[in-house]
Amino acid sequence: MHQTAKLLIEVGALLLLLGLLGRLSRRFGLSPIPLYLLAGLAFGHGGLLPLNASEEFFAVGAEIGVILLLVMLGLEYSANELVGNLRSAAPAGLIDAALNALPGFAFAMLLGWGWVAGVVLAGITWVSSSGVIAKVLGDLGRVGNRETPVILSVLVIEDLAMALYLPLVTALLAGVGLVKGGVALGVAVLTVVVVLVVAIRYGHLISAALSAKDPEALLLGVLGLTLLVAGLAAELQVSAAVGAFLVGIALSGPVAHHATELLSPLRDLFAAVFFVFFGLVTDPKDMPPVLLPALALAVVTMATKLLTGYLAARRVGIAEPGRWRAGLALMPRGEFSIVIAGLAVAAAHPVDPRLAALATAYVLITVVTGPMLARLPDFAWFKAWLRRRAVASRPPTPVPTGD
Repeated sequence: MHQTAKLLIEVGALLLLLGLLGRLSRRFGLSPIPLYLLAGLAFGHGGLLPLNASEEFFAVGAEIGVILLLVMLGLEYSANELVGNLRSAAPAGLIDAALNALPGFAFAMLLGWGWVAGVVLAGITWVSSSGVIAKVLGDLGRVGNRETPVILSVLVIEDLAMALYLPLVTALLAGVGLVKGGVALGVAVLTVVVVLVVAIRYGHLISAALSAKDPEALLLGVLGLTLLVAGLAAELQVSAAVGAFLVGIALSGPVAHHATELLSPLRDLFAAVFFVFFGLVTDPKDMPPVLLPALALAVVTMATKLLTGYLAARRVGIAEPGRWRAGLALMPRGEFSIVIAGLAVAAAHPVDPRLAALATAYVLITVVTGPMLARLPDFAWFKAWLRRRAVASRPPTPVPTGD
C-alpha cells in the first residue's frame, strides 16, 4: 500500500505540473514539448528530485503515447489519399531524405561514434515532428493554405519511411548481423504492404464494424484495435508506432471523425507522458558537453529542412511566400527523433551514451525555435523583403525603339 500511495503521489504531482507547464507554453504561443522534456530532466536520473516509484508507469505510458500520436496522424488520411500523396510527393521525399539524413550520419562520423550511431543520428535529423507541425499549422490558421498539402505529403512519406527504417536500425542496434537484419527488413516491408492493401480494399469493412453512434464502444474498439495491431507489429519487428499509423489509415468516414474527437484528450495525456519519460531516462549532466554540437547540428538541419520545403513547394507551382512557409514549417523534430534515440539507449549493444543527451538537446532547440521561425512570413518586414526579391528577379522591361 505504501508503494501504491507513493506511485499515486508521484504521478499526480508530475501530471499536475505538466498541466501548468502546458498552460504556460500556450500563453506564449509555444509548443509544450520542451517544457515536458525539461520536467523529465528535472525529476529523472541525476535530476533535482528523482522519481523512483513511477518510472515503470511512465515507461508504459510513453509507449502508449507514441502509439496514440501515430494513430491520430493516420486518422487524418484515407488510404486512397495516402497512395496519391506517395505518388505525387515521392521526389520531394527523396530530396528530404538526402538533405536531412546525410548531415546526421556525417555528424556522428565526425564525432567518432561509428557508422551504427551514424545511421541512428541520420534518422533523428531526418524526420520532422508531425505532431508539432500539425499544431503550428492550426495555430497559425494555415491548414487551408496551398502549401499545406505539400507539407503533409512530406510528413506522410517520412512516417512511412520509418516503417522500413525502424526495423533496420533495431536490427543494427541488436547486432543480429546482415542476414537477420535483411530478414527483419523484408518482414517489415511485407507487413506494411499487407496492411496498406487491407486498408485500401477492406478499410470500409473495418470502419463499418465500429459504430460511430456509440462513443463508449467506439473509443474502446478503436483503442483496442490500435494497441492490438501495434503489439503485433512490434512482434514482427516493424514498429508499434507504424502499426498504429496504418490502423489510422484503415479507418475512414464518420468513424475516423468521431474517433479523432474521442482520442484527442488521451493522445495529449500520453504524448506528454512520452516526452517526460525520455527526459526521465536522460541524465542532465550528460547534456552540457553536447550542447554546442547539438546547436551546430540543429542550425545545419533546420536549414536543410527549409530547403526541402522550399523545393517541394516550388516543384508544384506554389508562389514564393508559400515556399518559405512550407520550408519553415518543417523545421521542428520531435516524437520520432526521441523514439529513435530511445531505441539506441535501450539496445542490447547501445551506441555512445552521449547520443541520448545530444538528441534531447537537439529536439529542444528545434521545437523551440521551429514554431517561432514558422511565424516569420506573417511579419510585415518579411513580406516587404519577399516583394523586393520578386521585383529584383523580374526580367527588365524592354525599351521600345522607334523606327
